[in-house]
This record gives sequence, structure tokens and C-alpha cells, in this order.
Amino acid sequence: MDVKELLLRDENATLEAGAQLADELSQELVFLHGDLGAGKTTLVRGLLRSWGHRGTVKSPTYTLVEPYEIAGRTIYHFDFYRIKDPAELSYIGIDDLLSSDALKLIEWPSRGASALPKPELEIELSIIDGGRVLNITDHRV
Repeated sequence: MDVKELLLRDENATLEAGAQLADELSQELVFLHGDLGAGKTTLVRGLLRSWGHRGTVKSPTYTLVEPYEIAGRTIYHFDFYRIKDPAELSYIGIDDLLSSDALKLIEWPSRGASALPKPELEIELSIIDGGRVLNITDHRV
């Protein structure tokens, strides 16, 4: 297991961290942890923009999943904040989505924990004075 820590001073630094992360990802399952407003969706926006996405990137809090097709890649951006029971994930076909050849980015994975396999990466964003701290735990190594 490999752990990295970065200090992100502003939104641009969070977008850049997402872009750098994009270089390391293909079809992994990535858990995004952090309080409301910690920068999870901003990190995803930076990743998607680095691959050429020019549209909006919003947190899929109400839709649960936003699919993207960018440069021959499939990306699923999930947000389980509103999930009360992991069994609810069956309504979106979670098993099929997680077994697909896609990058899967999940905000609030703890809300669906019993329905999810272990991720390859876990990213924790914490709010501190003057910015954010990003911790990446890589379970692939």
C-alpha cells in the first residue's frame, strides 16, 4: 500500500491534482472521502477536463451516477450521499456498472459500503486553514 499526501491551497490546485491523477488511472474503482465542500467533485472535474471534457461537472447527488464518454474512455461518477440503505444501489444496476470496463469514481462510498468491493484507490480530502489536504492510498501496490 502506497500513501501520498498533497497540500492544495486553492481550487486551481485541486483541479491540477485531478489532472495529475488522471495520468495514473484507467479502469480502477476509486473511493472519494471527505466532508461536504471538501473538493471531491472539483477533483473529478480536474480529472475529466484533463481528458478533454468541456461541459459542466456536477456532483450526481440526485441522479446517483453521471456517465461520461471522453477520448474513448468510460467514466462513472457516483455520489451516494443520499443513499440510506446500500440495497438502493441495485436500482441503478450497481453490479453491472462496477464490473464494466470503466473508471468508477465514488463520492460518499461509506453509504453503500456493503454493496461495494474494495477499491484500488482511496482519496481523502480534508479542509484545513488555507486550503485542503489530499491523501491518496493506493491499494494496487
